[in-house]
Amino acid sequence: MTVFQRFTGKTVLVTGAGTGFGAEIAVRAAQEGADVAVHYRSSRAGAEATAERVTALGRKAFVVRADIAEHDQIKHLADEVWSRFGRLDVAVNNVGEAREQMSWRDVTEESVDHVLAVDVKGTLLCTHEFGARMLEQDGGGAIVNIGSTVVARGSARAPQYAAAKYGIIGLTKSYAHALAPAVRVNVFAPGFIETEATLGREDWRSGRGDQLRKMTPMGRIPGPAELAGAALFLATQDAHHITGGFLVADGGYNMIGA
Repeated sequence: MTVFQRFTGKTVLVTGAGTGFGAEIAVRAAQEGADVAVHYRSSRAGAEATAERVTALGRKAFVVRADIAEHDQIKHLADEVWSRFGRLDVAVNNVGEAREQMSWRDVTEESVDHVLAVDVKGTLLCTHEFGARMLEQDGGGAIVNIGSTVVARGSARAPQYAAAKYGIIGLTKSYAHALAPAVRVNVFAPGFIETEATLGREDWRSGRGDQLRKMTPMGRIPGPAELAGAALFLATQDAHHITGGFLVADGGYNMIGA
């Protein structure tokens, strides 16, 4: 597969880049020429491994810890990035908290509070902080918020997660208005992804994965590396007239009428 150099000389921050989709977005950005800030909250070893993959590609990388449910820590994260790189061209707000899958009858107030604090409050404040600073630099920037196609179908197993991902659409459109034209803000919405966490789920191993493959027109569920380039598309020059958008990559699973 040919990897085009869409981010030569650019700087990219990926939140939640210690594992899964975030790690692959960070590595793909480096493959395309970017220096990368690798954020993590708890998976330091994973973040360091991601940074090593970036530097092995000849790009600069550093790891930085923050709990994005806390505004002060987001400010510290931004301070670190701008201090190290001098600017930030692309922010990918990948951190999301689905928690374990459960029946809707078992949803707790604590789970609702936690998921909304991370996915909605955290993504909003990251968009706010990074976007405001991008406005102050030459050339502006681009922000990609990672959403989900759960907004198309809902989830009886995680209604708090579906609610949070809807919230990300609202905050994205709001900041797309606020920060235009210098900073573009969009949502990338993947469908099911076969991350290590997904592959390890009991329901996935006991038939849910096979069922979903049969229901997907493309006939398969991709791994995270396969979708990283699509997520980053929204931050490229080719997407220069796209803001407030919602890009779906789900193999056709959630196709609906126009």
